[in-house]
Order: sequence, then C-alpha cells, then structure tokens
Amino acid sequence: MSKNYRAELVGAFGCPIEENPTGVMEEAAFAAKGLDYRYLTIRVEKGALKDAMAGVRAMNMRGINLTIPHKVEVLSYLDALSPAAELIGAVNTVVNDGGRLWGENTDGKGFLQSLQLAGVSVAGRTVTLLGAGGAGRAIAVECALAGAKRVLILNGSPQRGEELAALLREKTAADAAYLPWQGTASLPEGTDILVNATPIGLYPKVNEKPDIDYNGITPEMIVTDVVFNDPNTLFLQEAARRGAQTIDGLGMLACQGALNFTLWTGEEAPLEVMREQLRREFGLSGN
Repeated sequence: MSKNYRAELVGAFGCPIEENPTGVMEEAAFAAKGLDYRYLTIRVEKGALKDAMAGVRAMNMRGINLTIPHKVEVLSYLDALSPAAELIGAVNTVVNDGGRLWGENTDGKGFLQSLQLAGVSVAGRTVTLLGAGGAGRAIAVECALAGAKRVLILNGSPQRGEELAALLREKTAADAAYLPWQGTASLPEGTDILVNATPIGLYPKVNEKPDIDYNGITPEMIVTDVVFNDPNTLFLQEAARRGAQTIDGLGMLACQGALNFTLWTGEEAPLEVMREQLRREFGLSGN
C-alpha cells in the first residue's frame, strides 16, 4: 500500500500578516489531534485577493482565514455564504468543499465564547462598539442575536455606522444606534460592555489607542479588545487603571480558531491546547 505524502493546506491571507499568531495555534491543534494539516501565513496585498482566492482552488487548499483588509472583498469570490456571514456582510473563514468555496464568520461567535469563558453574558446589556468594520459588524450582529438590549456603534464613517445600526434594528430584537466619532469620543451613558473593534493597537500600531475619553470608563464596565498582538493593549491598560474588568483578544482568537479548526477538519478542536499555545507565544504561561 503506497503512503500518502500530501498534507491538507489551510492558512490566512492578510496585510499586515507577519505578526499574526493563528498559525502556531492551529498547528498545535493539528499535532494534538494527529492530523496531517499545514497552516500557511501568507501576505496578500490589497488588490491581489482575487488571484489569491483562485490559488485556494488551484492548490486544493482545505480552507483559508481572512484578516485585514480582505474580510468584505472576499465575498465577491465565494460560491455561498452561511446565514450569519450573509447577515454580517463579512467573512473571516472559507471552507473549500470539493472546489466550492463557502464563507463563514466566526469572529462574533468567538468573541461571545471568550466572554462566556470569563463569566460574562451580553443578554440584557448595552454594548458599545468602537468601529464598524469587519470585526465590528460580526460582534455587533452576534451580540444582538445573543440578547443584548442595545448596541451603540461609534464609527468615523457615518454611512457604515448608520448601515450597521439599521441592520440590527431590522434583523434583530436589539435596539441600535450610530454615534458619530469625530475627535475624542465620549462614552455613551449606560454602557455595560465596551469593545474596541478597530485595528488600533494591532501591529504595527501597538503604541496607539482609540481616541476616546477614558475617564468615562467605570469599575462596573467590562472592557474588551479584539487586538491580540500585544494582548495587553494601551486601551485595556487604561481601562484596568480605572477598575474595569478587562478581556483581551487572545480568548476571541482562540475561540474563533477552534471553530475554524472544526469547520476544516470535521473534528472537535482542542481548545485548551490552542489557548495555551497562544499564551506561550506571548510569554503568559503560568500567569
């Protein structure tokens, strides 16, 4: 009987992508489950995504993750979308099903799971989001579907912010509103959960933080960040100094990575292995 030397290929397309640790987490999971998969971290410049997605088909890759700036554009190159991805209007995970590419969005689901692991529920609460891009849309939709009472969206672009708020009001039971973000933004009264869904703080902007009035953060708030590199963002440091409970982006990254693992392999993901690998990558083991 001949031996099969071909590995299944998955990976990520993004720009920047060099500091994205998803590959080490997924590779650790593949090893733990004894699966012959390889995760490739690939720099794909804006404007080159069409060719890159053709490469997914040509190389029979099992699937791909999308990160900045490709989560919305990729919709043009897919054969089908999950209901969640269609509602969100952005995709972070593609599965190649025999040459048919279909898109899913695990960002918002991973975000909610990371909150649950920290003992936090969005049900009945007011969630204030900074940013209405791909990650922001996913988180807003999933929070609304999970029972958030209100979703407030601060965004620099009125068109994108208004569109997201209208979508939530039309398609979910949550109240939603867009709030202009020009200059230093004041936090809306009644905010229970504050989410940085912008890339501010993500490599190479690790020394930046969203332009908000941090004195509006109270000890009763839960403050979370989607940024995972460095997970101890200036945004979260400011919130912690004001007594708020903080949740960094590593939990969301691990949880959405586990969902992706299952979509690609059909097997239950070893979530604890993935979380621990990320902690080691950032020197957090044992803390």
